[in-house]
Amino acid sequence: MSGNNGYLYKSSGANRQGNHYCSRDYGNGSNSYHYSNTDGSYYYSNPDGSTYHNNGRGGSTYTSPSGQTHQSGYGGTSGSGSSGTK
Repeated sequence: MSGNNGYLYKSSGANRQGNHYCSRDYGNGSNSYHYSNTDGSYYYSNPDGSTYHNNGRGGSTYTSPSGQTHQSGYGGTSGSGSSGTK
């Protein structure tokens, strides 16, 4: 593991469009990565299996490790906590 953060840094970089990514290894098969895009959107895949996506325009979706989803900022039933599976 690297430092006091509890993870090993794997890689990071940017593509030609300027979109950034970073990958980390937390051990025991737990990995994470994130993307940050030039349009303001970003995506996180967390070591616990959860994911978070923000579209850069106020909408976001969180998916828990068990597959429950929660969306907000898309209009209509914002923050409704709708459920689904991965």
